[in-house]
Amino acid sequence: MKQFLGIDVGGTFIKSALVSETGQLGQEDKVLTPDNIADFLACLDELIENHREQISGVGISAPGRIDVDKGYLYVGGALTYLKDIAIKEVIETKHGLPCAVINDAKAAVLAEHWLGNLKGVSNGAALVLGTGVGSGIILKDELLQGSHFQAGELTFNLRSPGPITWQNMSGSAGSAVGFIKRAAECLGLENTSDGQAVFEALKTGQHPEVQELFENYCREIVFILYNLQAVVDVEKVVIGGGISSQDLLIDTIRKIYLDYKRGSEIYDFMFTDLVIEPCAFRNGSNLLGAVSLLIR
Repeated sequence: MKQFLGIDVGGTFIKSALVSETGQLGQEDKVLTPDNIADFLACLDELIENHREQISGVGISAPGRIDVDKGYLYVGGALTYLKDIAIKEVIETKHGLPCAVINDAKAAVLAEHWLGNLKGVSNGAALVLGTGVGSGIILKDELLQGSHFQAGELTFNLRSPGPITWQNMSGSAGSAVGFIKRAAECLGLENTSDGQAVFEALKTGQHPEVQELFENYCREIVFILYNLQAVVDVEKVVIGGGISSQDLLIDTIRKIYLDYKRGSEIYDFMFTDLVIEPCAFRNGSNLLGAVSLLIR
């Protein structure tokens, strides 16, 4: 059975794992994401060479605007040094292996459509909650790319007619990283990225201020879902990112979505209830989705 190397480039870590042609994930490894292009390319080379004799290709997911057909990365989001790089060509020339490169949120939706909670869904989306709000959209069983490979960049949705700033974008209000930081500070936690501690506190019901922060955060995600549903009429959305492992998050988003919908005669009349579930593969979606381009 063929194996492939999946590589998921994040703002903090680069994760990697072997992926079989049937979608079985091997042990996941991670290294710190370099802060410059030379070290980044060297990191990719090392990961590939470590598995060179085992793999039949390399699938890479990364942030930013990426031409999937050419494997060309125009801009890398928060990783500003990832700009105008023909990653597919670089890897294939140097290592003699087929390579596929795709935006991370689009990789997630491909994985879910292939083997996960969007399997058999013709019109669906994956919402990836992290530093911002990424999304991949499937319409008529095909990945929606857009004219410039930017379809689904929900981070940049404007929340009001005000100035175009980060604070006025959905990526700010829907940032899981931002919510965890605010909640951790409210709880007085030393580690302001300790999401597990934040959710343990929420489950006790003893921190009304943190509960309010959480419900406001979930409400922002629901508004994003409403707008997504109104524009592309998906039947199901799966939610990914590290925070999606918390059942409380999914349950609260579902409840707020239905409460608002039932409270709006117009919306409840016009739209079918949206199905909301977590991603089946959680953080492994990006690895699977990138590799799926080499298999399907």
